[in-house]
Amino acid sequence: MEMTGRAIVHIDLDTFFVSVERVLNSSLRGKPVIIGGSSDRGVVAACSYEARTYGVHSAMPMKLCKRLCPNAIYIRGDMDQYSKYSHWVTDIISSKAPLFEKASIDEFYLDVSGMDRFYGCLQWSKELTQSISHETGLPVSFGLTPNKTVSKIATGEAKPQGQKQVCNNEVRSFLNPLSIKKIPMLGPQTYKTLRGMGIAYIETLSAMPAELMQQVLGSNGIMLWERANGIDNTPVVAYSEQKSIGTEDTFDSDSTDINRIKALLVRMTEKIAYQLRSKNKLTSCVTVKIRYSNFDTHTMQCRIPYTSCDHTLIPHVKELFDKLYQRRMLIRLVGVRLSHLVAGAYQINLFDDTSEMISLYQAIDRMRKRFGDDKVKRAVVPWK
Repeated sequence: MEMTGRAIVHIDLDTFFVSVERVLNSSLRGKPVIIGGSSDRGVVAACSYEARTYGVHSAMPMKLCKRLCPNAIYIRGDMDQYSKYSHWVTDIISSKAPLFEKASIDEFYLDVSGMDRFYGCLQWSKELTQSISHETGLPVSFGLTPNKTVSKIATGEAKPQGQKQVCNNEVRSFLNPLSIKKIPMLGPQTYKTLRGMGIAYIETLSAMPAELMQQVLGSNGIMLWERANGIDNTPVVAYSEQKSIGTEDTFDSDSTDINRIKALLVRMTEKIAYQLRSKNKLTSCVTVKIRYSNFDTHTMQCRIPYTSCDHTLIPHVKELFDKLYQRRMLIRLVGVRLSHLVAGAYQINLFDDTSEMISLYQAIDRMRKRFGDDKVKRAVVPWK
């Protein structure tokens, strides 16, 4: 069946972290696998479908997880490997897709509108996902529909390792019987509010007056009403590794006070890492910049596993500065930039950190949001 008008593909790498571990160790296939912090104070970063049948889910305290599923295989996780496979899939899609958006470390949107005139959107999407699975060994699901919202929901219904096409005239009949939980970006509090109104299914939500939804939920209510009606004109935003966030500082007078400069770099990194988390973004590339008093400017960058954590980024910034600053001249300017950004609710390195560390980050970010991002600062110890 041909797609008329827009044709948007949503691609999702099924249980991504677990799938990478299974590619690296085939003995894990078919078994309950749980990835996360190794201690009882850690939390679950990801789990296999087999583990989910025991009630395990991401962000669950590891102590509870072990009670629910004591016979699971527990793995600490390796963000280096997960980032490597994410970049690999990105390269495959980039080589074949006319327009794609990297929505997160493990999901993508592709705009293949008009392709039916030449080849067939569904067949092309099948062949692309088959190429990804063949080259990387990772299971892939996809949805093909007229817009991003319906495509994401369709992918969820197609999992695991499936596909689903929904044409324009099928959108309402596809969405209507589904739970409102299936609507992207519908959080637990909004779900509770809607259930309190007697709304459990998308069909009921779509039939509510838009004005009422706006009164109850503000602008978010209009957005949810539109999604329930299969309306989403959001474009696929072309992915670019050049998208970045950064900051730099020019000194009032050129300086060789290295301790002061290094302390400044730490504060810069802390500030832009907070901005990353505020925008729900992750980075996989760090760049440090130095401009000397004679205006010679030098930069150095390194690829890193996806993260948005200060304590993960700062060591890389320190290492880059130590490699860059070799001339022992007066410095005029320093800067830090984070690039290769993708969306990611995975804000904390769940493999390393305890629930206390996660709570600390969340508390500090709330304080910064309320009082300003320069009001809470990390204590700086001079590095060697």
